[in-house]
Amino acid sequence: MSEIFRLAKPRKKGLLHLVFSRFSVIVLLILLQLAMYIFFYGWLITWLPFFSAFLVVFSVIMIIYLFNTGMDFSAKLTWMFLISVFQVPGAIFLLFTRMNVGYRKLERRERTLILQTRTAIPQSQDVLDALKKDGSGMDALARYLNRTGCFPIYNNTEVTYFPIGEDKFAAMIKALEAAEKFIFLEYFIVEEGYMWGKVLELLVAKAAQGVEVRMMYDGMCEMSLLPSNYCRLLEEKGIKAKAFSPIRPVVSSHYNYRDHRKILVIDGETAFTGGVNLADEYINLTERFGHWKDTAIMLKGEAAKSFTLLFLQMWNIDEKKPEFSQWLEGAVSAPKNPSGYVIPYGDCPLDNEKVGETVYMDIINRSSDYVHIMTPYLILDGELETALKYAAGRGVDVKLILPGIPDKKAAYALAKSHYKRLIASGVKIYEYTPGFVHAKVFVSDGCKATVGTINLDYRSLYHHFECAAYMYKTACIPEIELDFQQTLSKCREVTPRTIKNEKISYKLLGTLMKFFAPLM
Repeated sequence: MSEIFRLAKPRKKGLLHLVFSRFSVIVLLILLQLAMYIFFYGWLITWLPFFSAFLVVFSVIMIIYLFNTGMDFSAKLTWMFLISVFQVPGAIFLLFTRMNVGYRKLERRERTLILQTRTAIPQSQDVLDALKKDGSGMDALARYLNRTGCFPIYNNTEVTYFPIGEDKFAAMIKALEAAEKFIFLEYFIVEEGYMWGKVLELLVAKAAQGVEVRMMYDGMCEMSLLPSNYCRLLEEKGIKAKAFSPIRPVVSSHYNYRDHRKILVIDGETAFTGGVNLADEYINLTERFGHWKDTAIMLKGEAAKSFTLLFLQMWNIDEKKPEFSQWLEGAVSAPKNPSGYVIPYGDCPLDNEKVGETVYMDIINRSSDYVHIMTPYLILDGELETALKYAAGRGVDVKLILPGIPDKKAAYALAKSHYKRLIASGVKIYEYTPGFVHAKVFVSDGCKATVGTINLDYRSLYHHFECAAYMYKTACIPEIELDFQQTLSKCREVTPRTIKNEKISYKLLGTLMKFFAPLM
């Protein structure tokens, strides 16, 4: 392996470094603020002898308020449990999250940008008319997605599917080398190492050539992976950079919303998305949880414009004069082998639309032969669980592939808490024995698929900024199904017997964590 290109010194490991790190300082300051709230709560109990009666009335009022909100019913049950046990602290925490303290400005700004760009990319009526004649119902989904945002459906795009992170990495390096106008990157995780080093080396070279290079990563990276001045280090190399919602030593609900998207757009003509972040485990150069199974896609053609728009909507949140048209205008070169239809789409936690879940539900509910799914997490709300069970009950072959080696014990235990009910209804579940599945893939009936960043958990479906691409009759869909089958051959099937013999620790943890599933 060649020498790694770095901008920052490698982070030291160990307990001493952790204790004196920026992460520890922020955690300490947040804990001090929480301690202050707990102290005042204890002081009230000491000096108000009639406080218990007040708590009963207060709890009833809060539960009435809770059941009149528009949140998911599973989330309501979680909050009702918290309020009944912790009463005032639970109620204050609920109001705190509902008020979006520290996030109102961002919410208003994002809504404004989405409204301003609703018609930034016009929808071809000819494409919609052709879909309507097709009789697949795809025109209805396209109308829904265009109502929630500017998500046109395209029929002039070539899609390449990558069944492993290493393939995506090789393709993105080749695409970056060909960049002439601009490069936009938006990633949840960026960590210095071989993968990011190779990408960064190209970005620096392209910036020196006059190519517009912009990099955006989630602010959580600054807690453990990147130094807090990393944006400045990138800017010194000619790369415009931003960290989305960096963690500050202030208690705020805005930390609940993360930028989980993975987007690379080159010249408005080529775009990448999928589960692969910019860190070495995603291309199996380092091992964390066994073999890392991930997927991605590359779009060439008009559909790449939608990912340009998704990136710019996030980039312009804190820009006084947002610019869109100059990056969206201009003809796009015709791809060599366009096929089928593609709808790139995004999910925003601020618009009260569960776009990611709705697309998944549409695939499940319209399926007639099979629905095959790869997902790292399985923390389902009632609607999704019912849809999966109903599909299996009406004879659809519903199969899910999940990790065999988990990255998060609590999430793994919660996934297992769904197994018994799903399997009883006819859903088949498999665990990837070589390691960790990070892919977010749905493929159905040989003609529909979606690949993106959206997990089957509350974090992705309710609280994160996400993205994906829906494909209908594209040439790569058989490849996606083939990859599913090849991955399936490396899995162990979950059966009533394996569930019965599951570790007691997972059963107990899953039962306890069920109370808090909507918060995960």
